[in-house]
Amino acid sequence: MQEVGAAVEAALDRLLPAVSHLSLEKRGGTAKLDEAMRYASLNGGKRLRALLAVASSDLFGVPRERSLRVAAAIEMLHAYSLVHDDLPCMDDDDLRRGKPTVHKAFDEATAVLAGDGLQSQAFLVLADTATHPDPAVQAGLVVGLAQASGARGMVGGQAIDLAAEDRTAAGQPLSYEEITDLQALKTGALIRFSAEAGALLGGAGAAERAVLREYAAELGLAFQIADDLLDHEGSATELGKAVGKDAAAGKATFVGLLGLEPARAKARALTNSAKSRLSSHFGPKSMVLQELAEFVITRRS
Repeated sequence: MQEVGAAVEAALDRLLPAVSHLSLEKRGGTAKLDEAMRYASLNGGKRLRALLAVASSDLFGVPRERSLRVAAAIEMLHAYSLVHDDLPCMDDDDLRRGKPTVHKAFDEATAVLAGDGLQSQAFLVLADTATHPDPAVQAGLVVGLAQASGARGMVGGQAIDLAAEDRTAAGQPLSYEEITDLQALKTGALIRFSAEAGALLGGAGAAERAVLREYAAELGLAFQIADDLLDHEGSATELGKAVGKDAAAGKATFVGLLGLEPARAKARALTNSAKSRLSSHFGPKSMVLQELAEFVITRRS
């Protein structure tokens, strides 16, 4: 994770708009926007989605220079989602990855534009011949990320999450099945694309792509349960963001629905299943992805 994280950080540094050392006033134009995009994307995060893209690409012998570009594009898209999630009109958070959120470090308008810019840049990177020379592969990556991040993916999940607050206030909180569906969109869709991206880059068959999607679906749900556990048991210092906000807002969480120990047991069962699925199909060469599944439920941030 550290190795890939450093490589993705370098790729992001190259692929994001450059910022000169002149003052903002002297730079003018889009300088503030460029700086906000870099602030949102660099020097932070676990790069879990990036590692999924690179490790799945490694299964099929994809050159690292290609998989790192895809990983960087995914991280740009993820960063955009966090910038917009943190806005006062959404989750209204002041802290992200241990530092002020973009709308606090800059302003709300710049945060909206920075998110917009990061989203567009992600698709620009995927559509470049440097990512893959085959236009069909480029198109597959673009379509896959669009589906994962759009109205029937991450954005749709966020819309359901916001609407769920009104349901809770009306005494009709989401059921376990509903919150599972919500998280499969809000968190899980981008995780599934990240895992399948390596198969797309490597020209893998339908069966191999299906195995990676199913692994990532279990991984994504385990990740969200672990997040709920950390929100319940962790600290703002460990997590680099506020804790307990979902419960305070009356949002349905896996911990709230299942209880602390049943939620922990569910995360473990999902992780074991995800690891077994990979081992059965890919064998020892999938060990990094198997270890990543273990990391997801044992992490402290």
